[in-house]
Amino acid sequence: MKNLKTLLFAAVLFIGATSLTSAQSNVAHINKQELIKAMPAYTQAQTEIDKLSKTYQATIETSLKELDVKLKQYDAEAETQTEQTNMDRMQEVDGIKQSLSEYQQQAQKDLQAKEFNLLKPIVEKADKAINTVAKAQGIQYVFDSAMLIVKDGKDLMADVKKQLGM
Repeated sequence: MKNLKTLLFAAVLFIGATSLTSAQSNVAHINKQELIKAMPAYTQAQTEIDKLSKTYQATIETSLKELDVKLKQYDAEAETQTEQTNMDRMQEVDGIKQSLSEYQQQAQKDLQAKEFNLLKPIVEKADKAINTVAKAQGIQYVFDSAMLIVKDGKDLMADVKKQLGM
């Protein structure tokens, strides 16, 4: 039984090594993130995302300044106001803080959704070009070189950029 397991293990190793050797010519790599960042549509999308982010940030900063002014005013007037008025003002400030926090969360969600919607067609276009080049060159497997330790195989970057007209 032990000999059978050893023989089976050796056979699996041999078949795996043989398959890997024959598959080496059908393997290539590309740094997909680098490709996407080099695409003109990516630069346009990033500009739009940055613009939206700055708009949200400006709104948040304005609201924070307004809240700070209101807090300073309420603090300065606290001694001349009734306890009920001061409590009402504290509740008002807490409500403003809550609203601001909700706005920040919604802005973050909106930015993520916008980024996803803008980048999805760019990634799909890159994937299509990679597939087209791989098929044309008879390549069966394409790995993302950003995750590889050894990159001795064919790099498809130049061919895919050519396919994309870059």
